[in-house]
Amino acid sequence: MVTLDTTTYVLSTEASHLKRSVIRELLAHAVDPQMISLAGGLPASEFLPLEAYRECLNAVMKRDGAQSLQYRPQYTPLREWLADYMQQRGVKCTPQQIYITNGNQNGLAILSRLFLNPGDTAVIEAITFTGIKLVTAGRGMIINPFRTSHQSGADMDDMEAVFASEPRPRLAVLIPDFHNPLGVSLSLAQRQRAAHLAAKYHVPLIEDDPYSPLRFSGEPLPPIKAFDEAGYVFYLGSFSKMLAPALRLGWMVVPEGLGAKIAGLRESFDLESSALTQRAVHEFLARGYLPPHLEQLNAANQARAQALLAALEAHFSGVATWTQPEGGLFIWLELPPHINTWDLLPEALDNKVVYIPGGAFSVNDGANNTMRLNYSNVTPQKIAQGIERLAKAVKRQL
Repeated sequence: MVTLDTTTYVLSTEASHLKRSVIRELLAHAVDPQMISLAGGLPASEFLPLEAYRECLNAVMKRDGAQSLQYRPQYTPLREWLADYMQQRGVKCTPQQIYITNGNQNGLAILSRLFLNPGDTAVIEAITFTGIKLVTAGRGMIINPFRTSHQSGADMDDMEAVFASEPRPRLAVLIPDFHNPLGVSLSLAQRQRAAHLAAKYHVPLIEDDPYSPLRFSGEPLPPIKAFDEAGYVFYLGSFSKMLAPALRLGWMVVPEGLGAKIAGLRESFDLESSALTQRAVHEFLARGYLPPHLEQLNAANQARAQALLAALEAHFSGVATWTQPEGGLFIWLELPPHINTWDLLPEALDNKVVYIPGGAFSVNDGANNTMRLNYSNVTPQKIAQGIERLAKAVKRQL
């Protein structure tokens, strides 16, 4: 076997900037059967709609035959369903403004390349999802972050100051509901102002929204896109969290005039989304299976969130602060400033519990006394055990 010296390759600038997600590396620990993983962002496998989806997949293949396995254009009935779904949420759009993607990360990658050249300025939250960092800083962009917090979410005054600064940004990204990793949601006033600022400063704003269907308490709010009168908000939605991750299917709402450009960019990546998956997902939606599935999933998530909150209260009261989620998959934990959760991680792994250090989500290498905890993919009993193990590691640092 020949061993290659990879240092001899001349890589592209983009490949040189990209770094593998810390989250993906930490998830490798989850294969240990003794490990309790609070690190992922997955729905529990036992609540995925296996039989219902199998039924829909079989129905599509029986109805459409071999054509269901061919290259096909975007599935019009699915685009029509999604346009109606978005209209019910207050977004004015037509099926022609719906563009099918392979999940939100695919949408982020497409829009990043639509608006950003390497060296351009992008605006993102100072703490945000690692996938957003990959399509901005990971492509060699200049990042101008703005403040965000687990109490109130994105600081709109700071965002406006960044929008008004020079060089003017070419793109911005916000997560409106059950923020990954902070768990916070934007208020109605924040959503309205975000749309206003995008129009005022002519900054395309990506609304990255995979989590809004996962609400288990509180009142739902319209997307930022619902307040977009000027066409500067680009909405991204996904079936990965509300139906099943392996589907890798999502959508974007875009101005009709950009459809050809987006189609061209998409073809340069992977041509198109699976025709079979689009048809099977539409069958699932058309049969009315989504509402009862979400009801069951969100009830389970709520019970698990409550189990995690109870465990935190039992073991971390007076030691840490944490968010109180109304939905989504995550709780953000903040420890005393002197505790570095990167340094703590090896001991936690020895204790057979894993989390994501908050610093993995920080643009400026901050938040090192924080961590993201997932509750959706862990049973209440395992959650209690995991937090007890974590508390033992933390308390040795106090």
